[in-house]
Amino acid sequence: MRLPRARPRSLAGQLFAMQVVLIAAVVAGCAVFAYVSGSAQAEETAARQVRVAALAVADSPSVREAIRTPDPSAVLQPYAERVREDTGIAFVTIMDTERVRWTHPDTSQIGDTFLGNTAKALRGQTFTETYTGTLGPSIRVVTPIRDDGRIVGLVSAGITVDRVSSQVREQLGALALAAGGALALGGIGTYVINARLRRHTHGMNAAELSRLHDYHQATLHAVREGLLMLDGRRRVALINDAGRELLGLEPDTEAVGRTVDELALPAPLTGALLASEPRVDELHLTADRVIVVNTRPVVGGERRGTVVTLRDHTELQALTGELDSERGFTQALRSQAHEAANRLHTVVSLIELGRVEEAVDFATAELELAQVLTDRVVGAVEEPVLAALLLGKAAQANERGVELVLAEDSLIDDGALPPSLAQRDLVTILGNLIDNAVDAASEGPEGAEDLEESGAAVPGPRAAGGPAGRARVTVTALADERELLLRVADTGAGIGPEAADEVFRRGWSTHGAGRGLGLALVRQAAHRNGGTVELDAGPDGGARFTVRLPLGDRTAGSGAAGVRAKEVTA
Repeated sequence: MRLPRARPRSLAGQLFAMQVVLIAAVVAGCAVFAYVSGSAQAEETAARQVRVAALAVADSPSVREAIRTPDPSAVLQPYAERVREDTGIAFVTIMDTERVRWTHPDTSQIGDTFLGNTAKALRGQTFTETYTGTLGPSIRVVTPIRDDGRIVGLVSAGITVDRVSSQVREQLGALALAAGGALALGGIGTYVINARLRRHTHGMNAAELSRLHDYHQATLHAVREGLLMLDGRRRVALINDAGRELLGLEPDTEAVGRTVDELALPAPLTGALLASEPRVDELHLTADRVIVVNTRPVVGGERRGTVVTLRDHTELQALTGELDSERGFTQALRSQAHEAANRLHTVVSLIELGRVEEAVDFATAELELAQVLTDRVVGAVEEPVLAALLLGKAAQANERGVELVLAEDSLIDDGALPPSLAQRDLVTILGNLIDNAVDAASEGPEGAEDLEESGAAVPGPRAAGGPAGRARVTVTALADERELLLRVADTGAGIGPEAADEVFRRGWSTHGAGRGLGLALVRQAAHRNGGTVELDAGPDGGARFTVRLPLGDRTAGSGAAGVRAKEVTA
């Protein structure tokens, strides 16, 4: 039977075991040091204690007087016992110079020879030694007794080693209790800290945490969705590669640790990132991209930060614009089909009425008008995408009662535009400008009055295409060796100078909420291709937008160099 493989100990468990061993080692080391130093200190204290007792006995006048008597033991034995009991030492032995004892704790030893060294004392020195005598191993001091300068006896005071050891053992017991208490407190503190660490690491061991970190880093760099994390002080705590790219941050820009205000992002986007409430699928524009922003605060008793996700909406927005253009083309074709059906019914009715010549003239005139429109647009703009866009927008404008005019100096030769200039951006720029111009021109006097009330209208004389005549939008498309110029002017109410910068901000519109993205996309597309967008007053009194896109050192084709489109009326 195969036993299940044991799971490695968690990081908190490993740290707990290591800290317990460390604390135990420290406490054991301190205990050994205290024992050694305590033993040495106890021996030193004992030696000092018996030295003081021996010197006190040797300097006592009563001892010298007793030595002069015929029986010194009769006086010295009681005296020595009192000193021994008062000082708490093991023995006080008084002897003559021949080492014959006059006193001893064991009276049977009186009169016997002292066991120990006395040579130094006989020379007048006081010394300490450890010697094994009748009471066992002892720490003793031997000092001479002087009478008028002569050495008349010796005093030896001592304390047994067993008594010193017992004192050390008592101290060691207290030390062991203190060490045990320190070990217990250290263990409890370590357990509490590691329990908290275990909660934070979710019981994972070091290998699992390392693997999780590797997966975390790999995931951050692999996902195409931008991820941005802000701390409680609105500083960047984490940002992945996709987030840096979507926000347009330079590769050498150190974003982590900086506040959102220091990243030089557009004001609406900065406001969304700094907002305290969550944001869901908000559309924002950077210099080159359209991004969808979602934010959610991280709250745990207090605001800890914000998690931000960023999705690239640029391609989808461009595809949406193309779809809108295709829908416009479809609507234009439907309108033209409807008009063609009406004209065909008119021709049939004329034929049924026997007016064949009028029917032929009517049909020929309509055919020539449609063909002239197509020939003029295609002859001036040989770029197929722009030509199709202009024809479709002309039909749409005509349906709304607006005349779309192609300026006489318009010319884009076939091959004049480099492959690096995306056709999608051309559709975004020209399509949005024409749509806005048609909206402005179709509003007529009512739109002018609304703008005048808001202070955005441009006062001044109006041309024949203004309120007094038919609404008109004039488009100029011209490409030379250096740049592509796209200009759209209308006969609408115009835009005041004070709103010239605001019109390119996302959300600015005179048509209410939910609008105001087109001009922001126009400026973004122009900026993405290194171009510029300018706004001024048009010759018909309305607004005029001019987009210039650099083409580099490229020579346009000359096959139609002399061709100039004349005014085209839709």
